[in-house]
Amino acid sequence: MRTDVFGKAIVDYYHANHEENIQTYSSLQEEDIIPVAYLFRDFKTMPTLEKAALKACKGHVLDIGCGAGSHSLYLASKGHSVTALDASPGAIEICKERGLEVVVQADFWTYNGGKFDTLLLLMNGIGLVGKLSKLDDFFKKIKGLLNPGGQVLFDSSDIIYMYEKTEDGGYLIPTDTAYYGEVNFVMHYKELKSDPFNWLYIDFNTISKAAQFHGFHCHLVRKGSHYDYLAKLTLEV
Repeated sequence: MRTDVFGKAIVDYYHANHEENIQTYSSLQEEDIIPVAYLFRDFKTMPTLEKAALKACKGHVLDIGCGAGSHSLYLASKGHSVTALDASPGAIEICKERGLEVVVQADFWTYNGGKFDTLLLLMNGIGLVGKLSKLDDFFKKIKGLLNPGGQVLFDSSDIIYMYEKTEDGGYLIPTDTAYYGEVNFVMHYKELKSDPFNWLYIDFNTISKAAQFHGFHCHLVRKGSHYDYLAKLTLEV
């Protein structure tokens, strides 16, 4: 996103405790908000899946899409070596002000800053894949970022529940959609509006099959309370 909607909201909140929310509009005809304060939550108020993911981190961690740095700060407090990565200049500015030592402003797809023991993608961070057709690129990318024995921890959701059911138990999914978890978003904050961008919500069976094809094992770590889950990817040996 060329317009730094998230970054502007994060900077405003951190410097002035500004309470205006980020508004989201999706191709699913859904309007929603992201409370900016939520991006600054501490470990105690994080969802169960996030807590489980942070506890499962090991070694040198790359926090992909670190946002305001809440996950990275927790990991650093537990002695992990953490690199906080985000494409947002505003987010990176605040991560530095909050005390994170290694922060990088870069796009995930072009980042090439070394190898890691854990790649962390929370708040449906795997959504950055955008389209199911880009999963091949994603697996190639993470292979280049992982140390031997490394892991990828991510959460996502199966959003099939958002589609209307048919009488025979199926779902009414638009025929022009390659995969029902591909969603197009636009975000607004104050006078700022993002470019439209693609975001992927992927069900566990689909990501498992793709992982196996690319030589990874996909382990279901934990199920959430509403179609969400936490998973771990490791290279098969």
